[in-house]
Amino acid sequence: MGHLGALLFLLGGLGALAQICEITEVDSTLVERLGQRLLPWMDRLSPEQLNPSIYVGLRLSRLQAGAKEAHYLHSLKLSYQKSLLRPSSSKDGNDSEAKPSMGQLALYLLALRANCEFVGGRKGDRLVSQLKRFLEDEKAAIGHNHQGHLRTSYYQYGLGILALCVHQKRVHDSVVGKLLYAVEHESHLLQDHVSVDTMAMAGLAFSCLELSNLNPSQRDRISLALRRVQEKILKAQTPEGYFGNVYSTPLALQLLTGSLSPTVELGMACLKAKAALQASLQHKTFQNPLMISQLLPVLNQKSYVDLISPDCQAPRALLEPAPETPPQAQVPEFIDVVLKVSGVSPSYTHSVSVPAGSSLEDVLKNAQEHGRFRYC
Repeated sequence: MGHLGALLFLLGGLGALAQICEITEVDSTLVERLGQRLLPWMDRLSPEQLNPSIYVGLRLSRLQAGAKEAHYLHSLKLSYQKSLLRPSSSKDGNDSEAKPSMGQLALYLLALRANCEFVGGRKGDRLVSQLKRFLEDEKAAIGHNHQGHLRTSYYQYGLGILALCVHQKRVHDSVVGKLLYAVEHESHLLQDHVSVDTMAMAGLAFSCLELSNLNPSQRDRISLALRRVQEKILKAQTPEGYFGNVYSTPLALQLLTGSLSPTVELGMACLKAKAALQASLQHKTFQNPLMISQLLPVLNQKSYVDLISPDCQAPRALLEPAPETPPQAQVPEFIDVVLKVSGVSPSYTHSVSVPAGSSLEDVLKNAQEHGRFRYC
């Protein structure tokens, strides 16, 4: 019975691993320092430096930036609506100002949803139409026979579908079908230099579509594609524990922590990834604001898919700027030198303390200043 009990205990432990993929109990001080690295970026409010991902990452984390957070969203709204809704034929001299990409528009829609806003009204409808038109244009670029190439990437394509999905905006089955086909026929993704990031973003889009049931006729294909993406990401785990590399791991974990298909392999992979992430946090690997904003939700057991129904009342700790540590003045090392003069009466012995590396002349001058000694 002893062997049977041990076996049951082992199976029970494996079963627990299979139930969930969690990245928990990460040192809160390390998480806070990670969030603090975003604060200086929130002071950069020029159109080319505004980044909706920063806002999304904070809202899905356990941290908040207080009034700075609200001001940042306000700046995003002013900038994005001005540039994206400006007529392309405008002759006011502002055409030289580059419009945000469709990927940035998708992130902006995620930012609105992170504030529990549904895009709507005349301006909102125009933004949705722009993103849908982008997806239709990309679908046409792929072609009916799937032999064409996207003008951007499958990453932006998946992000666009995800952004519309969390706002409950349905896209045509044929648009979803192109992303499904790309996952089902891996060679098409490989032609576009597929990465773990791309697979993860496609998986997040499929997760949202599966939960929202916006394309019911594609439901079975979506579920199968989602499992295929998860399998591919798990196979991409490195010996160190990363999925692809350290920078693609946060987005991969956003997908895996929300998996509805738990397995022992998934549980073990997440434990390994957690250990790798902790090491990376200790070594301050994450400095890029996009990578940080993708990782913060993971450390709060959240993902972009949670924007389907965000919890805007969840308590979040207020971030304080990291204390500035002035460069420490180098304190010189001092040594004691005994100066002894023989052949005089009385004999002269005196100890002086001088910085290491001092010359004989420095020692003699110091003795002259602080003892009964004359040097000339």
